Amino acid sequence: MITDDRTDRAWTPAADRYTATDYRRAGRSGLLLPPISLGLWQNFGADRPLATPRAILRRAFDLGVTHIDLANNYGPPYGAAETTFGAVLASDLRPYRDELLISTKAGYDMWPGPYGDGGSRKYLVASLDQSLRRTGLDYVDVFYSHRRDPDTPLEETMGALDAVVRAGKALYVGISNYSPADTARAAELLAELGTPLTMHQPRYSIFDRHVEAGVLDAAATAGAGVAVFSPLAQGRLTDRYLNGVPEGSRATRSAYLSTDDVTEDLVARARALDEIAGARGQTLAQLALRWVLRDPRVTTAIIGASSVAQLEANMQALSGPDLTAEEVAAVEPWAAPSGSTL
Repeated sequence: MITDDRTDRAWTPAADRYTATDYRRAGRSGLLLPPISLGLWQNFGADRPLATPRAILRRAFDLGVTHIDLANNYGPPYGAAETTFGAVLASDLRPYRDELLISTKAGYDMWPGPYGDGGSRKYLVASLDQSLRRTGLDYVDVFYSHRRDPDTPLEETMGALDAVVRAGKALYVGISNYSPADTARAAELLAELGTPLTMHQPRYSIFDRHVEAGVLDAAATAGAGVAVFSPLAQGRLTDRYLNGVPEGSRATRSAYLSTDDVTEDLVARARALDEIAGARGQTLAQLALRWVLRDPRVTTAIIGASSVAQLEANMQALSGPDLTAEEVAAVEPWAAPSGSTL
């Protein structure tokens, strides 16, 4: 049973949820996204009581976060984040389905055998069907090819994306982790099929600027919006690691971040950036979010959240002023060089 202080009474979202958010257009599409979106990559698996993600999702919607980002293998275990979202959709969000933009992805390892990974039509269509069952949705708003599969012709992968739109299982399609050249070719193929490329989802942060070496330009040329993930560099652009690696932090327990990733150089850079943030009256995380959102090619920054308090603190990034040219210049010595990753 869900243990939540509002479990036993009906939940109604905040009436003013759309008054404080300036939504951004995704490329040349008709789609509008909030500047900060909620990703369920981590903290929404079966290893946590449902009350916590339920509270986070409710509060996000109260704050105007209409975009929820998923993938088939988000968990743990694989599929669990979609199941968690499905439970909250059933208990709270179903009446507001048409106010939500739900995305999911397929491309990485998901189930055993030759059809549970990659970019084949067989895998992508089957995976989306599974995602719809786990979430309880009739369709997703955006379906992504999560990675470029070098062993599958791009024509087949893009053909599968076109097929799920025509089948009514997705409204828009996107790609994630694609190179500039593959982005351009994917957009060309989709245009020929009559299903435009709407979104690109790459990694981007002050410490990882590889997308500045062509990905952002390729997406803009294609008319696609950009939803960046890991804008806080897996927590390294927060106050979490300013004094080393605390016990129980993500770097000590995550498959995606290790203590080796929290180097003395990165800690020194984070401390310098924290001083810049403090001078703005913001936290390091809030500065990092404003930094990625400074680029007009970026539609939204996808953040995770382990608590309502963390979500609210990161959403405060939108309350601060835009970065000035002087502040952008001050960040530069501590950031990765443009086009590269620290």
